Amino acid sequence: MELHDLWFVLIAVLWTGYFFLEGFDFGIGVLTKLLARNRTEKRVLINTIGPVWDGNEVWLLSAGASTFAAFPEWYATLFSGFYLPLLLILVCLIVRGVAFEYRAKRPEEQWQRNWEHAIFWTSLVPAFLWGVAFGNIARGVKIDQNMEYVGSFWDLLNPYAVLGGLVTLTLFTFHGAVFAALKTLGDIRERARKLALVLGLVTAVLALVFLLWTQADNGNGKSLVALVVAVVALVAAIGANQAGREGWAFALSGLTIIAAVAMLFLTLFPNVMPSSLNDEWSLTVTNASSSPYTLKIMTWCAVIATPVVMLYQGWTYWVFRKRIGTQHLAEAAH
Repeated sequence: MELHDLWFVLIAVLWTGYFFLEGFDFGIGVLTKLLARNRTEKRVLINTIGPVWDGNEVWLLSAGASTFAAFPEWYATLFSGFYLPLLLILVCLIVRGVAFEYRAKRPEEQWQRNWEHAIFWTSLVPAFLWGVAFGNIARGVKIDQNMEYVGSFWDLLNPYAVLGGLVTLTLFTFHGAVFAALKTLGDIRERARKLALVLGLVTAVLALVFLLWTQADNGNGKSLVALVVAVVALVAAIGANQAGREGWAFALSGLTIIAAVAMLFLTLFPNVMPSSLNDEWSLTVTNASSSPYTLKIMTWCAVIATPVVMLYQGWTYWVFRKRIGTQHLAEAAH
C-alpha cells in the first residue's frame, strides 16, 4: 500500500471516530429540548457528556490537520468551495463550547435558558451540515481543471446532500438517545428508550434511501457490504434498545455510523473529491497528496502520538462510566 493510500484510510478512520463520538454528543444537545422536561433533566443530559465533549472534538482537529498535511489540494478545494457551511459549523462549535462552560456561571433563569437554546441549535446545525458536506463530497461537485471549486453555495443544497444532512441529524440524535438511556437513571432513562425507538425508525427510512442512492450512483462490491452492515446494525440497535440492552444498542448504533461513513469513503476511493464536470478533473489520492517524504514523517508521528491519545481518551470514558440521575445533582447548584 502506498503512503497516500494509507493516509486516505487513516483520514477516513479519523472522520469515523469523530462522527461516532461527536454523534452522540450532538444528539444529547438536540435532546435537551426533545427529551428533557425541566431544567434539572437538561442538567442531567449535559452532565452525561460534560467530561468528554471537548475530547471528542480532538478527532475533528486531527482529521482536519491530517487532511491539510497529507492532501493539501483536497484541503484547499474543500475549504474554499465549502467555505460558508464549514464556517457556520466552526462558529457553532465555538458557541457550543462557550455555552457548556458559561451556562452555569450565573443563577438567573434567562441567562441559563439562553445558553440552553445555544446548546440546542449549535448541536442541531452541525449535525445537519456535516451530512450535507459529506453528501456533496460523495456525489461530486463542480471542480475545474485547476482543482478549484467553481459552483455556488446553492449548488451544495441539492436533494442528495440535503437528504444526507437529514440522515446525519436523525442518526446522531438516535445515537444520542441511546447514549442517554445508557448513562441515566429513572424516568429520563425510560423516556430516552421510547424516544430512541421513534428516532430509530425515522432514521432507518431516511438512511436506507440515502445509502441505496449512494450505492446506485457510485457503489461497488465493498460499499455494498458496508451498506448491508449499516442497515443490519441499525435494525439490531433498535431491537436492542427495545429489549433494554442499552450497551448493545449504543455499540450497534455506533457500528451503524462506522459502516455508513466507511461506505462513503469506499465509494470515493481513489478519488478524494470527484468533479461533476469532468472525471479527469477529480482530485485523487495521487494528484492531491503531499510528497512521499512528508507522508513518511507524518506516519512516524502518527504511530507515536495516536496510541497515547486513544489510551487517554479511553481512560476518561472509563473514569466517568457510571450512570447519573436527577438525585445526583445538588438542589442549589446552578
